Amino acid sequence: MSTKQVVIIGAGLGGLSAAIHLAARGCRVIVLEKNARVGGKMGELQAAGYRFDLGPSVLTMRSVVADLFATADRQLSDYLTLLPVDPLTRYFYPDGSRIDVRRELADLIDALEAFAPGDVEGYLAYLAYAARLHRLTGQAFVYGPPPSLASLAQFSPFDLLRIDPLRTMSGAIHSFVRDPRLRQLLGRFATYIGASPYLAPATLNVISYVELAGGVWYPQGGMYALAQAYERLARELGVEIHLNTPVRRIVVREGAVQGVEVEAGEVVPAAKVIANVDVATVYADLLPGGAVPARVVRRILGRALSSSGFVLLLGLKGRHPELAHHNIFFSRAYRGEFEEIFFHDRPPTEPTVYVAITSKTDRSHAPRGGENWFVMVNTPALGSGWNWETRCGAYRNLVLARLAGHGLDVRPEIQYERILTPLEFAQVSGAYRGALYGASSNQRLAAFLRPHNRSPYVGGLYFAGGTTHPGGGAPMVTLSGKVAAGMLLEDWRK
Repeated sequence: MSTKQVVIIGAGLGGLSAAIHLAARGCRVIVLEKNARVGGKMGELQAAGYRFDLGPSVLTMRSVVADLFATADRQLSDYLTLLPVDPLTRYFYPDGSRIDVRRELADLIDALEAFAPGDVEGYLAYLAYAARLHRLTGQAFVYGPPPSLASLAQFSPFDLLRIDPLRTMSGAIHSFVRDPRLRQLLGRFATYIGASPYLAPATLNVISYVELAGGVWYPQGGMYALAQAYERLARELGVEIHLNTPVRRIVVREGAVQGVEVEAGEVVPAAKVIANVDVATVYADLLPGGAVPARVVRRILGRALSSSGFVLLLGLKGRHPELAHHNIFFSRAYRGEFEEIFFHDRPPTEPTVYVAITSKTDRSHAPRGGENWFVMVNTPALGSGWNWETRCGAYRNLVLARLAGHGLDVRPEIQYERILTPLEFAQVSGAYRGALYGASSNQRLAAFLRPHNRSPYVGGLYFAGGTTHPGGGAPMVTLSGKVAAGMLLEDWRK
């Protein structure tokens, strides 16, 4: 393999994954990261004796992570310990009911018999349906290169209908289960990609399969340990990672990349560039004028966006044995939440609240007798409908009041607190308008509308990360790095 130099902008999981794949094949790789640590949206914070993950909190698809290390002839277990989480999630409802989604199917069936006995068969039929979606769409939509009209040729007309592109996620869910609480539970998997179950295509019910059938894992030490493991492997393979190195622009001549200019003024030569940055941010800010037609940039920036999030990091002096590692507190009007986010451009007035408590699994993450709470609510991306600078405090109070309404008034227990809004997500990771997953997946052809991993406008420019194929979440972003690296190597062989 040639030792031509590749520069990767951004040391998120996608960029590190691409770096590992390339370095394992003999490429010289330089990673430029503007922050003081690797990880992108995946970070950590330690304060007042508490430790918090700042980004993704759920890990599924363990095999994707293991395969990355196998690419470099390494064993995952030598770098990272992944612990199974059970229950996967504990769900709480406004009527006082709750259910644990258990790791073992037999245990889950027992829970369903008590929770929604009339829907046990329907749930199992839904799980089989989601498994079929995974089998049919996995290679074409997730594990391989971006889908295209050519990739659809592998499907028979019958199979094209079986991937269910015409219904919405909720429409499909409603055909299997009747209990509104169970419908709400299955519909929440749309939020894993920042979408609405009432708008996103039913094909995306495949998301539920990888968690419900494959389980949830917790990297010992915290989710950030995953980024640290990727960094360690990349450095062992000879990847140069330059932290505190913001990029000013990608140098383009005659329609192809020539290098990357950093803020200090130095130009780092590059035969190829992989941008592990929001695709919209790259086209808007990192490419020179004229490199991409203005109409294309306007179209990319004008796309509807995925959701963002509002996060409270709470260090509490008390323990709550009624809670699990992952917890969901549902609202009474689930559809109304998504209408507020995607149609009215405002955070929900009665939000569903997610609470992750890693100290349930890792006691060192909180002082003795305390807990570390990562509290998150889905919100719209930054826009004209809401000003976080002036309304942040009021929304914080609303979220804590929602938890109090579920019998968890933790306000007197707070010893440490930090708030993260879409403004911080935009600043730290370069997420365009703070959208956590890039362009919206609320369209029927969402998989075909997601930006390609190879730029069609600038030669030698590729994309990795949650805003390109195959999507957001730690395993999907890891796969995006593999896809980008594979395309780059393929182009070099031509």
